[in-house]
Amino acid sequence: MTERGKFVAYLMTLFIVSWLTAPAWLAAGLGAALILCGRDAGRLLRRALLATVAFSGTVSLAYLAHSWWLGRPPPLGWLLAANLRVLLMALLTFLFIARVNLFQALAFSRRLSFLLVLAVSQSMGLRRTLAEFRLGLHSRSPRPAGIKARYRAAAHAAAWLLDRALANAHESAQAMQSRGMFR
Repeated sequence: MTERGKFVAYLMTLFIVSWLTAPAWLAAGLGAALILCGRDAGRLLRRALLATVAFSGTVSLAYLAHSWWLGRPPPLGWLLAANLRVLLMALLTFLFIARVNLFQALAFSRRLSFLLVLAVSQSMGLRRTLAEFRLGLHSRSPRPAGIKARYRAAAHAAAWLLDRALANAHESAQAMQSRGMFR
């Protein structure tokens, strides 16, 4: 199968998974995806679980708290189906990224290829910046940093990244305004 074919199959699979509501079907899909992962199943499942807990876990906790606040029984079936769906989609996405060359998959469209190049270059710059922050913390600590120092360093890194993002957005807005995009 070509890279473009894999891309279309991935998009169709995500569309189908988004329509599934029964936890049994979602669990079966998760099992099938794990079989497709092969030897990488553990690593990809771990990454998908971390992404799911970061996103869907907080939403689920907020939904449970809201149900408790209103005095209603929590919709455990819906929460199970929603979290399984997010986990399955995350696992499929990590499997797709691991197995498909996105540049070849999007080669049919110059605009999509250009957007992919922009996204990859931005993520590589962000990865380099985060590695520099990590190395900075390591070089300033005579022994391995404790949890308090790591949280403080992460907060400083997040503040710097937010400040940088705001500055970049301001520069982009000025550039677009100077070219007559909006007033």
